[in-house]
Amino acid sequence: MDEQFKHLRAVVLDWAGTMVDHGSLAPMGVFVEAFARFGVAITIDEARGPMGMAKRPHIAALMALPRIGTAWWGQHGRVPTEADIDAVYEVFVPMNVEVASRFADVIPGAAAAVIELRRRGLKIGSSTGYTREIMAEVIPIAAAQGYAPDCIVCTGDTPDGRPTPFMLYKAFLELAVWPARACVKVDDTEVGVAEGLNGGCWTVGVAVTGNVFGLSLADTQALAPEEFAPRPRRRWRGFAMRGRTM
Repeated sequence: MDEQFKHLRAVVLDWAGTMVDHGSLAPMGVFVEAFARFGVAITIDEARGPMGMAKRPHIAALMALPRIGTAWWGQHGRVPTEADIDAVYEVFVPMNVEVASRFADVIPGAAAAVIELRRRGLKIGSSTGYTREIMAEVIPIAAAQGYAPDCIVCTGDTPDGRPTPFMLYKAFLELAVWPARACVKVDDTEVGVAEGLNGGCWTVGVAVTGNVFGLSLADTQALAPEEFAPRPRRRWRGFAMRGRTM
């Protein structure tokens, strides 16, 4: 292994926005449509806020936003309940399964980067806010394009999702690697970065291909260089980012 990599044993990669689905586009329209079916309009920026969380907590976080809660009250005459969260989630999942395969292309350069990491002796883990039902549509397409990690941890595999480090810890177990500081977590969402910091990993945030930038590959390539810097950074304060950068 190269000298600068000798202390590292694994990389744990997010999926949508990090390795596949440039711009993390697949869930966005589905969140908007799922709420619309209950008579409540939400924006793409609102839908993107909690991105990276498991999808039911993501829906709960959206319903906790004052504007959306007020809109729900106006439509249904009550604040959103747990039953309401379940109802939206039950609509969301099959819709996301339906569209996932259309947004499963590997981001250019991502598969080649994994090949290089493996050449340097690192194991490749992955985690995702998607359920296994949704990932069943994504995994074969990514594999056909050259990306197949050594392990895949999905929402539902652990007691809780991001920003807790439970999915990360499960990946450590499946990869048989330790300590946490010998691993790198890579993610395009704020809760995913928090997961890595909370788990004690080196943590890398992905920008242009991910949720914060939020553009397709074609739209990104069409931007002039000076258009990159001024794009506003979305903030989401629904989690605690602990730990420290490594």
